Amino acid sequence: MTSAVRHLTEAGFLGKFYIDGEWRKPTGLATAIVVNPAIEQPVAEIALGDDEDVDCAVAAARKAFTGWSRKPAAERAALLDRVHGLLLERLELFAQAITCEMGAAITYARRAQVPLAAEHIRVARDNLATYPFIATRGSTAIMREAIGVCGLITPWNWPLYQITAKVAPALAAGCTVVLKPSELSPLSALLFAKVMDDAGCPPGVFNLVNGTGPVVGTGLASHPQVDMISITGSTRAGVLVAQAAAPTVKRVAQELGGKSPNIILPDADLSRAVPLGVAAAFRNLGQSCSAPTRMLVSRSQMAKVEILAAAAASELVVGDPLAESTTHGPIANPPQFERIQAMIGIGLEEGAKLVIGGPGRPNDLQVGLYARPTIFSNVNRDMRIAQEEIFGPVLSIIPYDRVDEAVEIANDTVYGLGAHVQGTDIETMQAVAGQIRSGQVHLNYPDWDPNAPFGGYKRSGNGREYGREGMEEYLETKAVLGFYR
Repeated sequence: MTSAVRHLTEAGFLGKFYIDGEWRKPTGLATAIVVNPAIEQPVAEIALGDDEDVDCAVAAARKAFTGWSRKPAAERAALLDRVHGLLLERLELFAQAITCEMGAAITYARRAQVPLAAEHIRVARDNLATYPFIATRGSTAIMREAIGVCGLITPWNWPLYQITAKVAPALAAGCTVVLKPSELSPLSALLFAKVMDDAGCPPGVFNLVNGTGPVVGTGLASHPQVDMISITGSTRAGVLVAQAAAPTVKRVAQELGGKSPNIILPDADLSRAVPLGVAAAFRNLGQSCSAPTRMLVSRSQMAKVEILAAAAASELVVGDPLAESTTHGPIANPPQFERIQAMIGIGLEEGAKLVIGGPGRPNDLQVGLYARPTIFSNVNRDMRIAQEEIFGPVLSIIPYDRVDEAVEIANDTVYGLGAHVQGTDIETMQAVAGQIRSGQVHLNYPDWDPNAPFGGYKRSGNGREYGREGMEEYLETKAVLGFYR
């Protein structure tokens, strides 16, 4: 038993929800088993909520909304500051929970999963301090006010990171929230609820109800007292949430699937562009909606790119996520593991060239949901592996003959979440970036920017997260004419 599971077990939180400032037992008896994907063994049992639990949490959030939304921005920022400090103070506990619940290598959990989650808290705190909630337009006041009670649905792949990306800006805006984390990776969410409690969050401002999408997720989306729903998940899940929310005409923000392109321009430094492209595609073992899993390469450079890509992939160390030498742990859950294996098989059937990897586990691993980092080349844009989100360590190298064709291929997908462009001529890269239909474009692998708005075009969703725009998703606009004389 890891220290995170032991901590939650001894505190009695695994069978409870956090509602109205208290740890409460569920009204029903439904439970779910949390499985460690590295050993394929149960490690914890959590309670699952029902409609009555949702009603209790929403009622608590509704009751707390007026008081919280009227608190001075400095008081809301002070809470976020305390939360930020506690997250960093408990970094190791969170890292162990994330490794246990979804298989992230402990080094990656410590370096990325937890610190980047803390950054969302810091950014929301800092943006709150300077945000103009009232602006002047002639004699009219343009007021930005909290939208109300928000239902937040988060996924299993970046469990803490996605929680803070939603909770922090919502609270900064003055909203109250009910969080439904993924039932597949709920341990870090329970630890986060403890942080909120220890930070002195007022009762009802933050609430957590574990549960399944069809029950708790739908319950929040359809609830008449929920003013906004924000979901990060598959496109299919986003559609279902939007349909459930439609009768109550609430705001729906969706961060959904992706099939991001990485255009390697002919003048790019291949010795840098290709290895970093492989690393970006396989970040979090490819279990990232914005992972650049389509590498677009000039046809004349394909042979060199294949060699560089295979060399980069061979450097990855897949294995025990608790080992310091491991760079990539197991796939997070059995359905996703099976999906990845099926798509690798489809790539072979479609006639793509297997550069490295393939189906099955790495040779020395018999137990655990471990997948082989796999790279296909000579991929046709119409192949399923080029069109469908695989959500795993599978990279498709697609040739192009002209830069305008590369842009066309990049846009030839139902998704539009992220994109990358590599080259040496900045004006060319800027021009290409301007033609790509996606919510973010990265030029030459820049540092992550927590203030850069993130969200999608097309079936990758709507709305934006991160930074100032992320907070504005949780605000309504009110115009008061004649306010100024």
